[in-house]
Amino acid sequence: MAKKKAFPLRLPPEIIKAVEKWAADEFRSTNGQLEWIIYNALKKEGRLPKPPKEEEE
Repeated sequence: MAKKKAFPLRLPPEIIKAVEKWAADEFRSTNGQLEWIIYNALKKEGRLPKPPKEEEE
């Protein structure tokens, strides 16, 4: 499993409530929903790091 870095995140209560509801609607945890949102935003903007190229045998 990939290593994950924990860090504190401060958000207004209304945003947390909206994310919690969205997560529940999609059967995800709040943390999982935030990861999904961030991943999709990075993907949309072309900012995901390129996967490492596999070495040729």
